[in-house]
Amino acid sequence: MTDSVIPFALVDVFTDRPLEGNPLALVPDADELPETLMRRIAGEFNQAETTFLLRPTQNKADWRLRSFTAAGVEVFGAGHNALGAWWWLAATDRLVRHSPTDSWHQEIGSAVLPVTVTARPGGVIDVSMRQQTPEYGEELTDIRELADALNVDRNRLGAANDLPVAQVVSTGAAHLMVGLRDRHTVDSASPDAASLRELLPDVGGQGVYLYSLDPVEEDAHAHTRFVNPVAGITEDPATGSAAGPLASLLRRHGRVGDRVSIIQGHTMGRPSRIQVTTDGQAPHIIGRAALAATGQMHVNY
Repeated sequence: MTDSVIPFALVDVFTDRPLEGNPLALVPDADELPETLMRRIAGEFNQAETTFLLRPTQNKADWRLRSFTAAGVEVFGAGHNALGAWWWLAATDRLVRHSPTDSWHQEIGSAVLPVTVTARPGGVIDVSMRQQTPEYGEELTDIRELADALNVDRNRLGAANDLPVAQVVSTGAAHLMVGLRDRHTVDSASPDAASLRELLPDVGGQGVYLYSLDPVEEDAHAHTRFVNPVAGITEDPATGSAAGPLASLLRRHGRVGDRVSIIQGHTMGRPSRIQVTTDGQAPHIIGRAALAATGQMHVNY
């Protein structure tokens, strides 16, 4: 049995202030940790996701990222789990920089995706990550079952007549985009985890991204909430792996242009803003982060 002291950081993502945005537990230099221990560590942190930084296995990649939910489920989307990791790498001088804006590549699952890190005056760091090309999956047609699973009036389903009520879209992680009439309906929904766990596999979805085109911020485009009962996430205050698919869906139907601002986390008291750029191909997720804590974990394995 090995006694180890493992350093970690807590990073709040899609915000520039600690205790807002989406918290991420981060474990650097994790190459020697067995997968079973990674899952246990993620459970100990009990965050939506814990990301482990490893040496890449593919030639083009600079870093390999593995992320697990508190329930021990490995997830493969490039969202807050990846953006927070790259922000931390830049903030702790773990990246060899050649200019204020440099690009690297991250290995997530079988995908290798580019990342751009921009250092701005005052120590501000912006991270932009390209996700995978959107894939548009099945539409969920049983509106009654969906409304019951979300505990909303079925007449409040549908963000607009020209948009699908509920469709799976993936840019690395397949999530069900569910449009609702207004932000009040989004905020008052009470998703039933057991019902959604039965419903989602039938359409190939992992999480559910509730959205309306009625954001509380005037300069934003969508007001959202995210739950992922399949991965054991009760609710997430900022979900980059779902924001990319939503921006792609809205652009596909002509509801937004190349730049999309998505608001999330208000119902959790952790307001977050996710910026997305898309030219109709793969979306780019843009955001900042803030360091909330550092420490050491003592484990035996």
